[in-house]
Amino acid sequence: MSRIGKKPIPMPKGVTVKIGDSLEVKGPKGTLTVPVPAGIEVRDNSGTLELTRKSDQYAALHGLTRALAANAVTGVSTGFTRELDIVGIGYRAEVKGRVVAFTLGYSHFIEFLLPAGVDCRVDKNTHVVLTSHDKELLGQTAANMRSLRPPDPYKNKGVRYTGEVLRKKVGKAGAGGKGGK
Repeated sequence: MSRIGKKPIPMPKGVTVKIGDSLEVKGPKGTLTVPVPAGIEVRDNSGTLELTRKSDQYAALHGLTRALAANAVTGVSTGFTRELDIVGIGYRAEVKGRVVAFTLGYSHFIEFLLPAGVDCRVDKNTHVVLTSHDKELLGQTAANMRSLRPPDPYKNKGVRYTGEVLRKKVGKAGAGGKGGK
């Protein structure tokens, strides 16, 4: 049984929370809203947020709401980072304002418009660093970038998360590349 919902959320300095039908979390990095479902209560207890549930029927929502609230507090105070690596000869990216231009081996380059609230920088043309205060938006943006050219299982070329472990498949073992005998 998970006890995540019972853990208090410490409030860093500079973060304010308005409690109502939803939590409105404000901090130096921005503002986020977390919905509070029926059956879950939020209390501000001298610098920490505590979530309680009315009955065990709300156990799953209890943990979920606590995790979303903790992510919102962390996001508006320190923010989140997601890193991607571009692997392949001639594959690269560059930032032009709010647009990231990718060259990924296609006959054309791909322009990726960054959503509001996500910032991007590119190091050495092949290392993309995304930062945001919204963890969900950041993860979805990184997944959309990765889907432009997912890692190939045979050559491992493409866009991947930094530190992502890939299994390389063995290529076809044949008669010198010829179709038959």
